[in-house]
Amino acid sequence: MHRSCCEIRNRRAISQLAGAAAGIAVVAALVSIAIVLWHPKGALAADTAPDWLRAAAQDKLPEYPKDTVAVVLLDERITTVRDNGEIETRYRSAYRLLRPEARNSHGGVAVDFDNETKLTYLKAWTITPNGDAIEVKEKEAAEVGLYNYETYSDKKAKYLRFPEANPGSVVGYEYVQRHRPFVFEDDWWFQSRVPTRKARFMLQLPAGWEYTTLWAHYAEQKPATPGANQFVWELQDIPGIEVETDMPPWLAVAGRMDVKYFPRDPNMRGRTTGSWKDLGLWYSGLTGSSRAASPQMQQKVADLTANQPDQLAKMKALAEFVQRQVRYVAIEIGIGGYQPHNASDVFAHRYGDCKDKATLMSSMLHEIGVESYYVLVDTKRGIVMPAFPSTRFNHAILAIKLPDDVPAAGLYATANHPKLGRLLFFDPTNEYLPLGYLPSSLQDNYGLVVAPDGGELLAMPLLPPSTNRLLRTGTMKLNEAGNLDGTVRETRWGAPAEVRRAELMEVAPNLRAKVFEDFLGATLNNFTLTHASIGNLDQYDQTLTLDYSFVSGGYAKLAGNLLILQPRVVGTKGWNILSGKPRKYPIEFREATRQDDVFDITLPAGYVVDELPNPVKAECPYGTYKSEVEVSGNVLHYKRTYEITDVIVPTQKLDEVKDFFHQIAADEHSSAILRRANP
Repeated sequence: MHRSCCEIRNRRAISQLAGAAAGIAVVAALVSIAIVLWHPKGALAADTAPDWLRAAAQDKLPEYPKDTVAVVLLDERITTVRDNGEIETRYRSAYRLLRPEARNSHGGVAVDFDNETKLTYLKAWTITPNGDAIEVKEKEAAEVGLYNYETYSDKKAKYLRFPEANPGSVVGYEYVQRHRPFVFEDDWWFQSRVPTRKARFMLQLPAGWEYTTLWAHYAEQKPATPGANQFVWELQDIPGIEVETDMPPWLAVAGRMDVKYFPRDPNMRGRTTGSWKDLGLWYSGLTGSSRAASPQMQQKVADLTANQPDQLAKMKALAEFVQRQVRYVAIEIGIGGYQPHNASDVFAHRYGDCKDKATLMSSMLHEIGVESYYVLVDTKRGIVMPAFPSTRFNHAILAIKLPDDVPAAGLYATANHPKLGRLLFFDPTNEYLPLGYLPSSLQDNYGLVVAPDGGELLAMPLLPPSTNRLLRTGTMKLNEAGNLDGTVRETRWGAPAEVRRAELMEVAPNLRAKVFEDFLGATLNNFTLTHASIGNLDQYDQTLTLDYSFVSGGYAKLAGNLLILQPRVVGTKGWNILSGKPRKYPIEFREATRQDDVFDITLPAGYVVDELPNPVKAECPYGTYKSEVEVSGNVLHYKRTYEITDVIVPTQKLDEVKDFFHQIAADEHSSAILRRANP
């Protein structure tokens, strides 16, 4: 289900396109490449700039930080809703380019269109620092299809490059889109990664129509009403979004206004999702006939489950088939962006997108007497707003109704529903997580469960740290020259296994050693990887094991008759994420997790321990950490436990987390001092 993600249209310059959402990352890449290679021909050096662009160019700007690459002078959209349900929107944007980097980030405009959304006008201009205007018309635009090897869509894009996009220039564009939406809802994303001087949304509704709005990440503003059924929202001096390490998704913090339109014609009201229940009914209607099983499917279910000892084993067999034997390929044209293909077709062709794979899985489960429900989700936390029912989803998974005789052990992604019973959330698209787990991005996130009697927005569970484990044990030997010879085993399950499996499976086998080398290189300055092996790589329901050996020259530093070494040899937990200027946005951890390191280091003959780091115990509302170093005979024992218990740290709690990670970083850099017994 890519279309709903892509419905966030490419309404700004290329920088906004690139940062808007994961679902349009491919669009950004294609357009960026095309703009680098293509230059408009026949651009006119004449005073053709429209009045609105000239007026924006005259605006006197306040002082901005020196690293500001551009400023949005005007971002305007004028939306006209017609009584027949057609919507026309005119977009106007103007930027002042401040730094040379703006050529890459704001050097052009890309506009998408498809069979449902027509592009009826497109033009762009540059006003040079000396006031000359250069016009680029739609006929100069290049066009590209917006699909890759695993997705075919009817979406395309036209793009124009701004001529003379140099510091001091003002660039602008204007285009018009006309469409008949499947659902009467809209959004106004008025905040971007650069400051915005003025943003304006003008809405014209037919007589008798109504609207509602919801503001996210920005104080609600009341509209002016210059005429009958006309509404104008205008904002000024909107700060740019500064990208911070491990912040929530860009769209989850950007200011926006969501809008719903309510027609006066009762027959058209079904296209406005006034509640989550209504939205569920709408989607249930789209999918009602999709899950019928063909005889071939029924036979396959029988074959897959014939020798399974119980219902849970049968469910796992079906899940593995859909995950690993059905390729991810999306064909999304028109309503196909929302509506799945028939389960029998997905089975026959052995490919489909997320909603297709969910449909096939649901149909196959039904054949063994297990019912399930579609769950519509957005893979970015914070996009879905519980107070505003909408189709803003980019992914589909399943909620499986667990039979009473299926034990809960190992099925971590479950929630008890008062009406639907025990629900197991499962993503058939993710081939690296077995039944019972849920991808990290979907945990502590909202999902719309689509039942026959309507939809209900539910909070999906956050799996406990114990389900996402990393245990790293190492046996090492230090010689008197300070060289360290080590062998380490990592045992991973849950999210740490998923991440490393994906990384290893997606590179050629002869390149997998580099994955180990990149990890070791994060903590060892001088090393040679001497061995690496992987266990259970393609057995996704088993723990992933990684064994590797290395030699690190000069790991311990010589200082006279002393050897100085860090007992924490590999693996980092202490961030410098909160160093520097204060953060503006929350921290988002990937998942709740527990990770342990246990290292035994045999000391060189003739050396004794002179000093050991003190034990450390640190905690904050979002995690705990403890470490200790002991010596037994000639072996130094180091062990530590790091645990994250929640995934979102609000800005008002950042100071507590800052101290927590500073303690961890200090511990990671602490040293043990060895002294030669007989210098």
